[in-house]
Amino acid sequence: MEKQNMLQCAEIQLTYRPVIKAQHRPKIETGRQAYELLLSSWDEGNIELIEQFKPMLLNRSNKVLGIYTVSTGRMAGCFVDVKLVFASALLSCAHHVILAHNHPSGNLRPSELDLSMTRRIKEAGRVLDIQVLDHIIVTPDGYYSFADEGIL
Repeated sequence: MEKQNMLQCAEIQLTYRPVIKAQHRPKIETGRQAYELLLSSWDEGNIELIEQFKPMLLNRSNKVLGIYTVSTGRMAGCFVDVKLVFASALLSCAHHVILAHNHPSGNLRPSELDLSMTRRIKEAGRVLDIQVLDHIIVTPDGYYSFADEGIL
């Protein structure tokens, strides 16, 4: 009986189902392009209500593999599990990621928490050979790009 219990465990399945052919995927070359695609993926009813964190997953050619909602929080923040950021990146075989989160307040300046979280995620990406290209703060009226500001 004990040996039989040891053989029973959860099955793990890794799947990624692209719905757009590679040649039709958008290519990201600027922070503005990333912002526009990210903004179109945000729920208009929530962008000024609750904070969400979404990595944009890119292949080697910077074509978008997908956008994944890692966390949905409160009006003034959300918890980001670095493992989930990279689980989505590894599952989709992403080579690059662009981090994104919204500020319901409309404030485009990154907080100290935003800066430290970005450093932690960038370091984890370095270990996994997945480059963090940018971190974008999204609001309906504009964006803040860490890369464009030279702080990535």
